[in-house]
Amino acid sequence: MQVFDNNIRRASRRASLRRGSISILPQKSAEIPWDILERLFMPFLFCHAAAIIISTLLHAFNLSTISTFAVFVWFALSTVGAVLFYHFVKVSAPGKGVLITGCESPIAWNLAKKLDDLGFTVYAGFNVPVEDSEEAKILKEETSGRMKILHVDVTSEKTLLEAALFISEHLPYGAEGLWALMHCAHWIALGELEWIPFGVLRKSLDLNLLGVARLTQLMLPLLRRANGRIVFLTSGLNKVPAPVRGIQCATQAAVESFAACLRQEMRPRGVDVSVVAAGEFSPGNAWLNETELREQAKEMWSKLSAEQKKTYGEDYYEAAMTSVDKYSKEAADIQPTLRVLIDAVTRTFPMARYTPVTPQEKFQIFFAEHLASSLYELIYGTKK
Repeated sequence: MQVFDNNIRRASRRASLRRGSISILPQKSAEIPWDILERLFMPFLFCHAAAIIISTLLHAFNLSTISTFAVFVWFALSTVGAVLFYHFVKVSAPGKGVLITGCESPIAWNLAKKLDDLGFTVYAGFNVPVEDSEEAKILKEETSGRMKILHVDVTSEKTLLEAALFISEHLPYGAEGLWALMHCAHWIALGELEWIPFGVLRKSLDLNLLGVARLTQLMLPLLRRANGRIVFLTSGLNKVPAPVRGIQCATQAAVESFAACLRQEMRPRGVDVSVVAAGEFSPGNAWLNETELREQAKEMWSKLSAEQKKTYGEDYYEAAMTSVDKYSKEAADIQPTLRVLIDAVTRTFPMARYTPVTPQEKFQIFFAEHLASSLYELIYGTKK
């Protein structure tokens, strides 16, 4: 009976981790592994070009009458096998430390738990002091003794320095440095630009960009020693223009550009840099809270001038701010995002960019990047 009561209590407490409706389901067989397809794309192009060149030379010198298609098939099969082997090689988890920020969110919380299950030493960073966090207490209870719970407020220089010192003094036995730094902390500000107070804009930049850059600076010496990797969790939204989410898209795009430059800087140092650009429902549902969203909207409306309220109107304002309600209400499966986040840590050769998105999102992102703006807006319209 005592065991049953404890299970009920833990289940009740774990329910507090939910933001909207979150589910972790087995990977669907119909899910398209975009990361593998993208890794195979360039080798396939190379195979086609090589087949044309080789078959042409063989025919020109009368060495063989083999067809271009046959050469291509041979090259393709060999290349696909090599790339898949290269893609799925994994590292051993024992003796490797991983720092994860933003563990109060369901994505980061579940990521910390799964990496602990795999045998990594996880440093789970929470934005608030750990003694004030119910999520931190639950995580500590349900994981191994390797789990380290830290207060990591990425906007606070003091907590960042304290976290860096703690990790350097509590590395896994035999480890020379930190294996992975995973940036999962986010703060979302929504609203059209004229509605958002400047203090909110500053906070969004501080937490989503500047804090990320500062923490990376502090951890790079440890990451270099371990030839580790840095993983940035962003949103595929940064490629899609959308009203109300301008500052969110801007900060996420800035993080991706920062990561691309950092990748070039760290390549000679043996440190890998990956970006996980998740789909709308996965991070949106996990980062947005319906109650907080409405409170944020009410606070911004109260700060608008009388002229602004008259210009936009309360009905328009409410419709715009509630247009993202679906991302905090509809059920979201975070399994694809968790899978690629774990891949980025456990693969010997991680990819530069992972895109755990739906086919519809993939096509919209592609069109947003490559179509003329007028044509894109004609197809998708202005979504509120």
